[in-house]
Amino acid sequence: MKRNKIALAIVSMASAALLAACGSAPASNSSAATGNEIGKTIKIGYNLELSGAVAAYGQAEKNGADLAVEEINAAGGIDGKKIEVISKDNKSDNAEAATVNTNLATEEKVVAIIGPATSGAVAAGTPGATQSAVPLITPSGTQDDLTVKDGKVEEFIFRSTFQDSFQGKVLASYATNNLSAKKVVLYSDNSSDYAKGIAKAFKDAYKGEIVVEETYQSGDKDFQAALTKVKGKEFDAIIIPGYYTEAGLITKQAREMGIDKPILGPDGFADAKFIEGAGEKNASNVYYVSGYSTKVALSEKATAFVAAYKEKYGEEPNMFAALAYDAVYMAAEAAKDAKTSKDIAANLADLKDFEGVTGPISIDKDHNPVKSAIMVKLDNGQEASAEAVTAE
Repeated sequence: MKRNKIALAIVSMASAALLAACGSAPASNSSAATGNEIGKTIKIGYNLELSGAVAAYGQAEKNGADLAVEEINAAGGIDGKKIEVISKDNKSDNAEAATVNTNLATEEKVVAIIGPATSGAVAAGTPGATQSAVPLITPSGTQDDLTVKDGKVEEFIFRSTFQDSFQGKVLASYATNNLSAKKVVLYSDNSSDYAKGIAKAFKDAYKGEIVVEETYQSGDKDFQAALTKVKGKEFDAIIIPGYYTEAGLITKQAREMGIDKPILGPDGFADAKFIEGAGEKNASNVYYVSGYSTKVALSEKATAFVAAYKEKYGEEPNMFAALAYDAVYMAAEAAKDAKTSKDIAANLADLKDFEGVTGPISIDKDHNPVKSAIMVKLDNGQEASAEAVTAE
């Protein structure tokens, strides 16, 4: 695939998806906590959205994580110990995610947590993980302040994906440099911090003209009024920071109204349900930021992952599956020679040049991965192309 370098002053990546962030946890430090001890098995907890509004993300992440666990155990485990998984459903609810995190850390005594998928759920679960000194790795929580709050690094919060601000800057640069978009419409979800963060970063970075700026709310289904206002304007692209549920419907209604300009969005588009909502024919001339694509062979490990995933699940992995797969392998690498969950957190903070299926990963001082992104294009509901986007 074509590799496109976008000159951005960015060192780490951020969702979506992406993803729903309805509140943040206060920064905290639990250096006094000793953490959970590693026993005869390496107990890893899943705190994932397996039902509810964003279950598509959580189910894909569980699939990717399960495959990683299966491979690691088949290869002998970690220091001769097998991974034991405790999987719980947070029901796409932030309060439930907080309860699950506390249960996994204090009752189940896990030594690492994979998930949640969404930023709001990660923020809600941060106190439980921190107070127990159990590291949490979110595969897709992209809100900027999840890992750093009020200038303080969250000691036990990590991610395998990029940040919202990165996505906003990539969207601005791609619209300008690749699509020659001098005028755009910005139509964003005003009910999630995820979308608002991406929209802000886009506005800060975009040098062209935003001719119309409109917002919608999660759960909205009729976008005709806003799109009618947009249709009469002169513009080159529509930017939609948000999730697949509403973004798919917006795309469908825009195309049915004859609006055929490029539609760009964040990793919240990265699910088949976006295409389901838009309709295959309407899901054309659509671009979105992704942490992964099967069309970009980043390494032999990535190629092997696709084959293994297809054999196990009968379909190609999406971004969420790949990011969760990497998150488990990151936890496994950090668990080597560790005695407690606190040791695993310290090892995660020092992780460098880790070979993930989503590309090489090094954790920076703010617990964010330094890695590249992918810009995916959809035509007729199919992934038509994908370009690796790197920061200079």
